[in-house]
Amino acid sequence: MRGRIPDQFIDDLLARVDIVDVIERRVPLKKAGREWTARCPFHDERSPSFYVSPVKQFFHCFGCGAHGSAIKFLMDYERLEFQDAVEELAQSVGLKVPYEGGAERPREDKTDLYTLLDAAAAFYEAELPKHAEAQAYCKRRGLDAETIKRFRIGWAPGGWDGVLKKLGTTPQRAKLLDEAGMVSSNERGKYDRFRERLMFPILDRRGRVIAFGGRILPSANPAREAHEAGAPAATSPKKGDGPKYLNSPETPLFHKGRELFALWQVKQANTKLDKLLVVEGYMDVIALHQAGLPIAVATLGTATTHDHAELLFRAAPDVYFCFDGDRAGRSAAWRALESVLPRLRDGRQAYFLFLPEGEDPDTLVRKEGKDGFEQRLKQAMPLSDYFFEELAHDVNMASLDGRARLAERARPLLARLPDGAFRDLMVQELSKRTGVHAAAVGGAAAAPAARAAPRAVAKRSLVRSVITLLLAQPKLAELAAPPYPFAALDKPGIGLLIELLEIARARPGLTTATLLEHFADRAEAPALHKLAVVEFPGDGDDALRTEFLGGLQRLAEESNQQRLLGIQDKIRREGLAALSAEEKAEYQALALKKKNQDLARQSRT
Repeated sequence: MRGRIPDQFIDDLLARVDIVDVIERRVPLKKAGREWTARCPFHDERSPSFYVSPVKQFFHCFGCGAHGSAIKFLMDYERLEFQDAVEELAQSVGLKVPYEGGAERPREDKTDLYTLLDAAAAFYEAELPKHAEAQAYCKRRGLDAETIKRFRIGWAPGGWDGVLKKLGTTPQRAKLLDEAGMVSSNERGKYDRFRERLMFPILDRRGRVIAFGGRILPSANPAREAHEAGAPAATSPKKGDGPKYLNSPETPLFHKGRELFALWQVKQANTKLDKLLVVEGYMDVIALHQAGLPIAVATLGTATTHDHAELLFRAAPDVYFCFDGDRAGRSAAWRALESVLPRLRDGRQAYFLFLPEGEDPDTLVRKEGKDGFEQRLKQAMPLSDYFFEELAHDVNMASLDGRARLAERARPLLARLPDGAFRDLMVQELSKRTGVHAAAVGGAAAAPAARAAPRAVAKRSLVRSVITLLLAQPKLAELAAPPYPFAALDKPGIGLLIELLEIARARPGLTTATLLEHFADRAEAPALHKLAVVEFPGDGDDALRTEFLGGLQRLAEESNQQRLLGIQDKIRREGLAALSAEEKAEYQALALKKKNQDLARQSRT
């Protein structure tokens, strides 16, 4: 697993990069006053509503709401994950990303492995035109030159040491071939892992080759090595039956449970990705892409894992799983359902498409075309329907025992769903089908009021105004030193304001974007971004400083007033004698302070 990137490094990185430079290398920007503007790259529009602030170091689209720091822009525009976007930015300014916990990303010490695997892909690509049967197979499968190039399809030649001779020219390179899973070995020596197979490079989320899948040609020599370990490295292989598909083994770069075939190609083909389609084979993926459906990916010889599910939903809100309609397909579909349940936060949806007997996505899309296959996707079964249909397939729903059995089967599965509207509705649906009260079949999720994240800054309040000023100019935090005189104020947003002040004071020089980055995964992030886009035209630093100090002063006064009213209420309920000596002194000081404040206000009017 990857280590955690320290917050301090993120701060330093964002202080070094200029978001205008980062975005302008990808999107044409025009100067517009103190900001830069463009047509938004994340949605279709005719007039620019996409703004980049060099002062605040963040972008915001008033059309679609896209916003964030330079890191967030790379994540959205390049379809990168957070760590990959950080690596990309760090490389641009010559920084090495540290990872807490001792974990290091492969990029730092595995560069030679990436280079070697890319060279292997190029070797296989160059071999494809030399092999007539492989070319004939590609033609029979309807693969055109552009598709072959896009997926870097190649051919692993026969013999035992084609890759070894081409790339293992030094002891170090031979060792790297072994580490990359490109060679096998036995007591007689080392030999190429892939021989006489159509080769499909597997790319990571940054487009780098990390592994391969190899397919035997059905019309070529169907005989394969009867036993790979039995032939010497210097001779031609024995012929015998082998696996239809052979994948790279687990390596430092490749973990099949955390990678998806063609996810890179999907992200390159779609600026905005609404849905993903998960199929079972390389050729199924490629056929769908070539047919005009560049939304298909495949797992790599393994069932859908929790890591796969998270990858899928990070890329698109709707995920379609496509399986054969036989028993094996149904079993694979149910494993996929179990993997996605914990990832089904509100806004995410999963669907299941079962194909007719004897068909696969490749054959269907060639028969029915893009429109026909899209029509099948429209008829896919929502996860909720498949969930209840599968659990009840052998249950007599007309009997009490059957309904109780369904409730008991569903209970542990529903518990995996994250809190939210979908879980509430699934529990309600189970209750409707079984007659068992929702609380008894897994408990409806927590009440909305208890589950909802604090929305301290949502109202037009004094706290909201002070936070807005702080976001506009984080250096204002230097004007507020703890203990904060308003800390005891019982008012929404005080805790958030204090947290913002503490972060800004601890890290002098933060920009708006850097401050917001600390809340990127927090529920408060959308509200904070809305406040961050508020402009103060022509006010200047002095005016913002005066307004900020005035806001802090009024918060302190409100805190004093709240405390004063609290003591007065205690006096009314219990009498003056109930106050301690400290409370009496506090009461007198607060009363005097309020009197002086009232007199000061009167003198100003």
